[in-house]
Amino acid sequence: MKLALYLPNFRDEVTVKELEDLTALAEDLDFDSVWTLDRVIVPEKSDRAEMEYPFGMMDGLPNGLPVISRGKWFQGWPLIPWLAAKTTKLRIGMSITNTPFRGPAVLATELATVDHLSGGRLNVGVGSGWMPEEFAAASVAHLFPRRHAHVRDTLEIMQGIWNNDLYEHHSEFADFELSGFGHKPLQDPLPIYFSGLKDPKRSAKRIAKYGLNGWIGIQDSPEDIRRWKGEMERELNELGREFPADFQMCSMIWTVITDEPLDQSDNGKVTNLLAGTAQQIEDRLKAYKEAGMTMPLIWPPFRDVPTSKTMDDLKRITEEIMPKVNAS
Repeated sequence: MKLALYLPNFRDEVTVKELEDLTALAEDLDFDSVWTLDRVIVPEKSDRAEMEYPFGMMDGLPNGLPVISRGKWFQGWPLIPWLAAKTTKLRIGMSITNTPFRGPAVLATELATVDHLSGGRLNVGVGSGWMPEEFAAASVAHLFPRRHAHVRDTLEIMQGIWNNDLYEHHSEFADFELSGFGHKPLQDPLPIYFSGLKDPKRSAKRIAKYGLNGWIGIQDSPEDIRRWKGEMERELNELGREFPADFQMCSMIWTVITDEPLDQSDNGKVTNLLAGTAQQIEDRLKAYKEAGMTMPLIWPPFRDVPTSKTMDDLKRITEEIMPKVNAS
């Protein structure tokens, strides 16, 4: 099992220095990758839990974000080339790039450029987004009902640009004549991770059609991972396909080591999955491994846990806990 760090660029307050320190430690500890979060706004009505949908459209969560509207966070995409310059070993990516906020051809050329800047260490995460208020702030409110189709079209365009010397495309979301787009990505293929949190069938179709390299969920229990992987595998088999080689099964999971045991009984997405004593976290990671997870994205809490504590936890997870997990 690999480890990834989900940088806390989205929290009540975070500094560049904190992100820099966490990234440097992840590299020192030989983490596989670091990821950022794509967040444009926190609506003021989120503070009153009056948003149209709960966080991530996940059942059991309030209709508000876990970060205050007056918080001081950083947008995830500008951090990617900065991370490329700050690291030499870590893979880097944004989980998940909401494709409707970006022109597909522009995104394709930016990703190719960053892959070169990083020496071929870029992971590409794509998804549809879920917050109508954010679509409005990004000036693409009209795309919200068609956001899943936009992801599909973006995948078509990105791979068309990367795999052809010249490429043209004519669809609902992009219409351009035969053109060149500069450098191809250094990696061939550039690994793409998909985030589809509601429909295993849709995820399986994306994986089969586009040869995607991974799936990323949010706050998934071991039982969730086993169910998602099993359902996607069945859908792939019906399509006459299998998971690609080295397919990564991932989830972003809030993580903190505590002195006293925490209640980890099932309470949906708000269950303490990787929050608890070192023994509880070891047991949970063993269960994830058994269920088929290949890479948890360790996600520091949104507030109340200082970066220094998170750094201590990362060291303990790497040096004390993971050797026992991987030996199981």
